[in-house]
Amino acid sequence: MTTVIILSIVGAIISAVIGTFWYSNKTPMGRTHMQFLGFDKLSDEEKKRKIEEAKPTMKKVYSAQMLLSFTTSLWVVFVVIMSMRNGVTAMVAYVFVLASWLCFVVPTIGTALLWGNCDPKIVWKKFFYDISYNLVNLLVIAVVASWFA
Repeated sequence: MTTVIILSIVGAIISAVIGTFWYSNKTPMGRTHMQFLGFDKLSDEEKKRKIEEAKPTMKKVYSAQMLLSFTTSLWVVFVVIMSMRNGVTAMVAYVFVLASWLCFVVPTIGTALLWGNCDPKIVWKKFFYDISYNLVNLLVIAVVASWFA
């Protein structure tokens, strides 16, 4: 169980690294995310003000995100390690992770965008960028977990 916990912490860190890159302003995904947040309509001065307003709560927000990422990572690591320790190949364990993504993550993101207040011009880009991020994230964590099964 110690291996699962340690790998879940590593997975949360992996998630933070991938997310930081994925949603940076230098990627199409990050620029679409900024549009989703409405930052594309703000002046540079307004952007700076918003960033300054957010700074006091960033520690709480990032802590909450790390906890959520840890929970997701815990599931992926548990599925991969327990599957492989019970004789399942790594590829089949990855399919279990892929099925979890398809059955739970994709509908959750789709529902949030469908019923949220997303600009119709970017809703499909946002959907595909978000589900792609989650797929990459889950599979990277699964591969790392499989190295220790």
